[in-house]
Amino acid sequence: MPTSFNESVIEEFRANQGKVGGPFEGGDLLLLTTTGARSGTERTTPLGYVRHGETLLVVGSDLGGPRHPAWYHNLLAHPVVRVEVGTRTFQALAVPAEGSRREELFAHAVREAPGYGDYQARTTRTLPVVVLERAEPDGWDAPREVVTLADKLMEVHTWLRAQLRHVKAEADAHFAARAAHRGPGEPPPPGLGLQIRQRCLAFCQALEFHHTSEDDHLFPGIARHHPHLTDTFDRLRDEHLTVARIQGELVTLLAGITVADPERFRTELDAMSTELNAHLDHEEESLLPLLADVPWPPAPPARRAQDGEEATG
Repeated sequence: MPTSFNESVIEEFRANQGKVGGPFEGGDLLLLTTTGARSGTERTTPLGYVRHGETLLVVGSDLGGPRHPAWYHNLLAHPVVRVEVGTRTFQALAVPAEGSRREELFAHAVREAPGYGDYQARTTRTLPVVVLERAEPDGWDAPREVVTLADKLMEVHTWLRAQLRHVKAEADAHFAARAAHRGPGEPPPPGLGLQIRQRCLAFCQALEFHHTSEDDHLFPGIARHHPHLTDTFDRLRDEHLTVARIQGELVTLLAGITVADPERFRTELDAMSTELNAHLDHEEESLLPLLADVPWPPAPPARRAQDGEEATG
């Protein structure tokens, strides 16, 4: 099967430390890997980018086509993306800019790369401007060196707690700005609406992945060696279901963030925070002593004897 244009650019990018020739030679190019909104499959797309301070901007131009590109729909469904720039690869939170901020950032992008202005002139849709932010919450400080499974569990728990605090701070700032609106007419669209949505969605998806991994792999593995903890694992699984229910209600609220009732939103967020922290506390109390001597990352499986050779040990 012949290699597509995008695939050839991706191969050249990775083979030459982020440098490519042809129409992209000398330009700022990154690889954006998103998760399919429907398929759940990773898709990598070469994109031009513009620097804005310490962040990177990508524009959903699709060369001025009538529809937003597929990668844009993907990042709305799965906000955490993988970015490759030069020789660096990192995770980022993809947040489409809104309102006056979008106008400001698009003007900056056009100053740096005038072609975006031409693409906007070709279409009636507003070209999305996506900010690639740090995936870690503000103030995130990774725990000590991870050498055991207990360390890894604490790293994940610390990240989840920090994300939840970040979501709460952004929600409070959003509702305070909305309450401060004075004068005739409706309040302006919330500048943090998509910021909150993307951060909450990233948090919820990370939490769901963490709980699924525990239910399907970690808990059964420990239970084989500690059958007396069956009741503990049953309780932890029940708590996962409770947190998942609250997550679903929170995501539903986020769909209408522009008209969400602040008190109801905060009530749901506080309920999730209380349930989650109690669950993480109980999990740490129950599991950390059992995982303290389990190396992380796990050792690779022993190499099997070659066909025809006798295994020794």
